[in-house]
Amino acid sequence: MVQRAVFDKTDLYLVRVFHTVVSERSVSRAALLLSSTQPQISAQLKRLRALIGDPLLVRSGTGMAPTEVALQLLGPADTLLRSAETLFSGKVAARAFVPATAETEFRIAASDYLDPFFLPSLIVRIKQEAPRSKVTIHALSADYDYRAALARGELDLVIGNWLEPPEELHLGRLFSDDVVCLVAADHAAVRNPRSWTLDRYLASEHLAPTAMSAGARGVIDEHLGRMGLQRQVAVRSPHFSLAPMLVAQSQLVLTTGRLFCSRYVDQFPVRIVPCPVPVPSLTYYQLWHDVAHNAASVRWLRETVRDVARNLMTRPTAPTMPPRPRLAAAA
Repeated sequence: MVQRAVFDKTDLYLVRVFHTVVSERSVSRAALLLSSTQPQISAQLKRLRALIGDPLLVRSGTGMAPTEVALQLLGPADTLLRSAETLFSGKVAARAFVPATAETEFRIAASDYLDPFFLPSLIVRIKQEAPRSKVTIHALSADYDYRAALARGELDLVIGNWLEPPEELHLGRLFSDDVVCLVAADHAAVRNPRSWTLDRYLASEHLAPTAMSAGARGVIDEHLGRMGLQRQVAVRSPHFSLAPMLVAQSQLVLTTGRLFCSRYVDQFPVRIVPCPVPVPSLTYYQLWHDVAHNAASVRWLRETVRDVARNLMTRPTAPTMPPRPRLAAAA
């Protein structure tokens, strides 16, 4: 209890006064270095003597000399001050993460309706630069509360697109993509482009991703709702990567980003046509919480995500996807 009481009465400035006075062996020089006055430093020295129970600095000839106890405590005081400087400067986080040797797990929640090359490219990049790391990808769905997971530190990043991203989260813009429609090669919008009007679009059967949160309508439907419009969503699926195959074998319409659609036009009998509705570009973000804002590993992850997204946008002709089995002609 006595030691605890002494500790509670001690602050870092008092430790700095002790370290400076003993190192300089002079109250006046210590006052100058600490931008203080000699009476103030003398008062602090008096307080230190009472707390430690030792004179600390005594007369020796024409100067002052530290006692044996003071010399023994000088090392611990120096260590404490250096540790405090590291703690409050934030530099420890910047030095702590070395990708080549780090053994950590990156936890990312992402939708699969970004560029289909994005997540594979990201994982390859992470494993190349941080080979000892692990990567866990969580699907964004109405059953997964990504905001709570970020706040609890169970997730490092969330990647997706929102008309209005959650205000409590940090965000970094990755890229924007024009909104287009993907349809089968024999769809009326391809055979007769002039017939592809707003009314025809709204009356068509649509394929859409399952919303990322309960009660949400998705970016496209939310925008249409603000315009007082409504389309006929016939199929909702959490597996967006299946959408091009479904579109190719039906008259369903998929409305999403051009970059996503362009990856499949050589893989399936599908075509890209304009969206008759004036929909703003889809903007993809990475989101993170305050709890991970200053973590060095997550900062590195955010920079890696940004670089991968930038490279994909500047190299639209990404490596060819593996060939798929030829589809039977739609009935």
